[in-house]
Amino acid sequence: MSLEGKLAALLLAIGVGGALTGMALLHLIDSAWLAFAVTLGLGFVPALWLARRALRPVRRLLRAMSGAVASYRDGDFSLSLVVDRDDELGELLVAHNELGRALREQRSHLVQRELLLDTVTQNSPVVLMLVDHRQNVVYANLAARHLFNEGRSLLGQDFSELLQRYPEGLQSAAASGADTLFTVEIEGVDETFHMSQRPFLLQGRPHRLYLIKRLTRELSRQEVTTWKRLIRVLSHELNNSLGPIASLAHSGAQLARRGDYAPLDGVFGTISERAEHLHQFISRYAAFAKLPAPRPETVDWAMLIDELRQMQPLQLVGTLPSEPGWFDRAQLMQALINLLKNAHEAGGPAEAVELLISLNGREQRLEVRDRGPGMTDTVLTQAVLPFYSTKRNGTGLGLALAREIVEAHGGRIRLANRDDGGLSVLLVLPVA
Repeated sequence: MSLEGKLAALLLAIGVGGALTGMALLHLIDSAWLAFAVTLGLGFVPALWLARRALRPVRRLLRAMSGAVASYRDGDFSLSLVVDRDDELGELLVAHNELGRALREQRSHLVQRELLLDTVTQNSPVVLMLVDHRQNVVYANLAARHLFNEGRSLLGQDFSELLQRYPEGLQSAAASGADTLFTVEIEGVDETFHMSQRPFLLQGRPHRLYLIKRLTRELSRQEVTTWKRLIRVLSHELNNSLGPIASLAHSGAQLARRGDYAPLDGVFGTISERAEHLHQFISRYAAFAKLPAPRPETVDWAMLIDELRQMQPLQLVGTLPSEPGWFDRAQLMQALINLLKNAHEAGGPAEAVELLISLNGREQRLEVRDRGPGMTDTVLTQAVLPFYSTKRNGTGLGLALAREIVEAHGGRIRLANRDDGGLSVLLVLPVA
């Protein structure tokens, strides 16, 4: 029977009992009001007893559920209630036990994920440290402990005091507030690291996460790979020029021995042409290797655009900034010429090669855009490396030189595919 039915039966029993008692008293007492009062008094005690008996399981259930909620608040989800009823209270008990089971499963999954995350972070070769707003270390993995404290715990230590034990390079990298490369000497060996740091809120309080990765081996491998690529490019270009020169020199010698001097002008002209090509090729590499420090100066944007248009066609997007630019004019001209040349060689329409110049706070932004095929993700990550090129006869120096020039100014370069096709190369330079 349902709880509602049980309560209805109880009320019915109390009403019938009271009616029968009242009718019996009317035969004994002449006054109806006195009979009613006596009936009411006699029925109160059994009614109270029946009500307490009827509400006993409800009180027991409320006490049990109150204890279960207190256990949940303390993080204990193991408590289950005994289901010994088939009414609404029994259904409530079943629902409560299902809730406890779901919470236990979620807690178990969270614990497993936390263990997996802790295992991964603790055994990662990347130094990982979490610092609170008071500069106290609240988390440090094994790599961090080995780097900063010879494997001992770092929890609760002052991060700024830890930095004081290390060279200026590490201190400057942490103080910069940005991602940066730095080199420090460890046990007599120069080690290169990359530091990445991010602020975020944890439990409503500001924290800062530091990630430090040792790059010495990766950079050494990249250096070897770069040298191999350079040797291949140099060998290819030298063979392309020296082979024909050697062949033409031999042919010229044969013609001279036979006294046939008429064709010698063509032979010597071709030799001179190949020698000039080889000279220009070597000069470009030498210019890249000997890039001088930039000498910034005030630059008029309109005059810069006019000079660029004499070298490479371009479409100017928007209006030029009212304030003049501030950079090494010759170096940035060279970078922009290379970028515009690449944009025209990308294969899109010539009129779609655009240049956008703007000022954004303390930054000068110059963006070269085209409507070519763009770049794959792999090419995007390697395009600015020296000697990397997807062109058959490319030297791989255009984007690398642009990056070298921009970074020498204290700026940065960003390559991205455009939504409707094409490539965007953004140069960001600081304002004086």
